[in-house]
Amino acid sequence: MKKMLAMLMASAMMLMTGCGGGSEQPAKETAAEPVELHIAAAASLTDAMKELAADYEKDHSNVKLTFNFGSSGALQQAIENGGQTDIFFSAAQKQMNALDEAGALAPDTRTNLLINEVVLIVPNDSTKNIASFNDLTRDDVEHIALGEPKGVPVGQYTEEILTNLNILDAVNSKAVYGSDVRQVLSWVETGDADCGVVYATDAAVSDKVKVTATAPADSHKPVIYPAAIIKDTKQLDAAKDFMKFVTGDAAKTVFEKYGFAIAPDVRQY
Repeated sequence: MKKMLAMLMASAMMLMTGCGGGSEQPAKETAAEPVELHIAAAASLTDAMKELAADYEKDHSNVKLTFNFGSSGALQQAIENGGQTDIFFSAAQKQMNALDEAGALAPDTRTNLLINEVVLIVPNDSTKNIASFNDLTRDDVEHIALGEPKGVPVGQYTEEILTNLNILDAVNSKAVYGSDVRQVLSWVETGDADCGVVYATDAAVSDKVKVTATAPADSHKPVIYPAAIIKDTKQLDAAKDFMKFVTGDAAKTVFEKYGFAIAPDVRQY
């Protein structure tokens, strides 16, 4: 009897052990590792990128997008000097070409993304009737806001336009130079400049300025925005996923909302 009781107790213990949670329970899913992507983007992309970032982070709760907005030339220099950057969105090919030639881009990640236009703007309350780029040479037009041509793409496009119109010297004598396109916009908004040259997308986000002329297409190189992942990124998979997002249909709708056109040769990631 005692032997039978002992066997029954042993069987019960084995049954309890077998039914315990132990190592046989499925492991709980762990949250994705947190990721921070550092993105350098041309100042003219500020509004569109902020909206895209909010949309992206809703569906990627483990990803934090940290932006550095500024002139493409300054951003290029920061990357060359080792500044932490995973993705670069430039407002011109020149700066991206320099990084490409220096071997700073991750292979097969560069693409043309967006197209913009260069426009002449004045404050909404302007009474000077500045209706064309040629009007910039008039004596009553005294302060003209332009992007600094060495490092600010809109300044480089502007210099090309004014050269082709044979008015560069006359305009330069009256120019005040901004460190990026948003500073140029700000000076015109406040009336500190009689007029300025910015991208169409920058003029579109302001209710304090109006466009009076668009630069002829044949007066400057096409305004194409390239994008690429930086070779030294430690978050290559996450960077590729964000690039896939910004080249997708939902992002295209956002870019178009802010006045950008989509480059016809944009690649799919």
